[in-house]
Amino acid sequence: VDAEGDFTRAGELLRERGLARAVKRAGREASEGAIAMALAGRVAGIVELNCETDFVAKTDDFQKLASGIAELAAAHPEVSDSDALLALEVAGEKVSERIAAAASTLGENVVLRRHARVEAAGAGCASGYIHAGGKLGVIVALASKAPADALTPLARDLAMHIAAADPHPLAVDRDGVDPALLARESELFKRQAAQQGKPEKILERIVEGRLRKFYAEVCLLEQAFVKDPDRSIQQLLGDASAKVESPVSVEGFVRYRLGGAADE
Repeated sequence: VDAEGDFTRAGELLRERGLARAVKRAGREASEGAIAMALAGRVAGIVELNCETDFVAKTDDFQKLASGIAELAAAHPEVSDSDALLALEVAGEKVSERIAAAASTLGENVVLRRHARVEAAGAGCASGYIHAGGKLGVIVALASKAPADALTPLARDLAMHIAAADPHPLAVDRDGVDPALLARESELFKRQAAQQGKPEKILERIVEGRLRKFYAEVCLLEQAFVKDPDRSIQQLLGDASAKVESPVSVEGFVRYRLGGAADE
């Protein structure tokens, strides 16, 4: 009626009003959602897409939207932040417009919280793992000259390890640990030792020892493999390298927990 019988205009009006309602929902808390990933050979992408209820998060429409955005994250290495990803156009429609349309259809606020990608430079493969119905996801890239099909099971095992490890790894090795985090941990260990009455002259040695233990807990290569605690991840990679007759290394990984902090 509002479009006076013009079906094209009626469609435009429905879309405009849907987007307007989506804008009104934008202030509502979106604490549920899903982690989705996309795998493409040597590349993997991962996103956290939020909504208001777990019911909507489990719908096919929401899951397809999250998976589609993860595919874009994997395919566009030049996209460095969420704003750039939202501005991407696919078939003449921006990602932000897709999300707004989904919010209108689903009746909830929908928010792209974060995204990331990993890529095995040169040869290698990427794989990943989604756990607990989309509440936790991990992607991993392995570098090696070995055939990708020989590496994929290992990459998935590593993704499952990263998802299950407690504490979860923060970096591949010691060089990747955030210096600011190390500084905070060092100061904490020093204060703890002082409060325990340790002599000033041995505080530094105590801190060094506790930092070594900290590294062993948060560096992926130093962790015990969850499927075989008698082997470290470094040993697992060594065994894999011998099996495929080519060095295998972890290029990088990303672990997202729904609603988690930046490092999880």
